[in-house]
Amino acid sequence: MRGPSLAVKGGILLAVVFAALKFVLPLFTAPLPMSLIWLYLFLATIGIVVYGTLSAESTEALLGPVFRFLSGEGIGGMAKSARLAVLALVPLLVGWQTYSGLVPSSQPPAENRTIHPAPPGEFVGLSNPVPNTPENVMQGRGFYSAFCSPCHGAKFNGNGAASDGFNPPPANFSDPGTIAMLQESYLFWRIKKGGVGLSVEGHPWKSAMPRWEVELSDDMIWKIIMAEYAGAGQKPRTWE
Repeated sequence: MRGPSLAVKGGILLAVVFAALKFVLPLFTAPLPMSLIWLYLFLATIGIVVYGTLSAESTEALLGPVFRFLSGEGIGGMAKSARLAVLALVPLLVGWQTYSGLVPSSQPPAENRTIHPAPPGEFVGLSNPVPNTPENVMQGRGFYSAFCSPCHGAKFNGNGAASDGFNPPPANFSDPGTIAMLQESYLFWRIKKGGVGLSVEGHPWKSAMPRWEVELSDDMIWKIIMAEYAGAGQKPRTWE
């Protein structure tokens, strides 16, 4: 008895990867944006195609059923009906998706979202206990380079190597409208708790900011905050 074809196994693998990224991973960290999930699925598809085309036999096992299904060669009965349904539904779905994305809407947003929601009471008014010395700032730059620069960029401008995979993009700290408008205690909360730690008024939130409280000690976080302000040429907001 023959097992599932390589094409079926590839489809199952893609479904498993999608389920793991969409539903399992958010149980342990911040949800991934759909743009990044689609990127991972695209890379997985490339891997499946490369693996399935290593030989003539594997190429036939992977692509043969797909080509025969699309061309209608050698299929009949239920398979032929399924082919007609797919060929009819795909253009309709693409057209509906395009229409839904372009049609003007008079409906208000489902709910308002506060860009900078108030932090929990335990974080309000905290002051940085680490002395702002050149040595501490230098250590903070090292921690920032290791943990933060892949997304926020080595120049603190939100243009890190991984920034293209996120929507919305990582914060640009050199922008006067970001950390210059915030107190150090706010940054401490956001770094420590990440996107999953946002309060209700911050939802719906698509931030993929990790929750760093396990990997980073409080002392390391405070030093990173000092490095971010120094590197971006900004100063934290203070009570007037």
